Amino acid sequence: MSSIEVGSVIPPFESLATNDTTVSPSTLLGKNVVIYFYPKDNTPGCTTEGQDFRDHAEQFSAANTVIFGVSRDSLKVHTNFKNKHEFPFELISDPDETLCKLFDVIKLKKLYGKEYMGIERSTFLIDAKGVLQKEWRKVKVKGHVEEVLASVQEL
Repeated sequence: MSSIEVGSVIPPFESLATNDTTVSPSTLLGKNVVIYFYPKDNTPGCTTEGQDFRDHAEQFSAANTVIFGVSRDSLKVHTNFKNKHEFPFELISDPDETLCKLFDVIKLKKLYGKEYMGIERSTFLIDAKGVLQKEWRKVKVKGHVEEVLASVQEL
């Protein structure tokens, strides 16, 4: 499956998120949306990235933007992670990789000499009309959220 091109409308999907939330493009219309994909809850880089989004949540909200984090972790693990770090946004559970494949973030990765398929840290900015405006791939956590916020504020 090829990834969604910048400038195109997000195709239909339906995903479950924390707080008994169902997320689909139709539920998101009217707001800008930041969807960030990360490898795993409770790991250092993923925790820092979530905390950075949390610490800027009011600025995103002021720019009519909602945030969703996505990984393959279960809703139970997500709920504990969200509560532990007081994330003011929902985390989408994608155990079957439906959303990961839609956004083409499953990539061959290497860790300690072993290769495996995993989530490449990526962020997507969708405008209030459901059009993908910008994507960041192979994200480095430091300074990333500020860069995304600047792009949101330009919409």
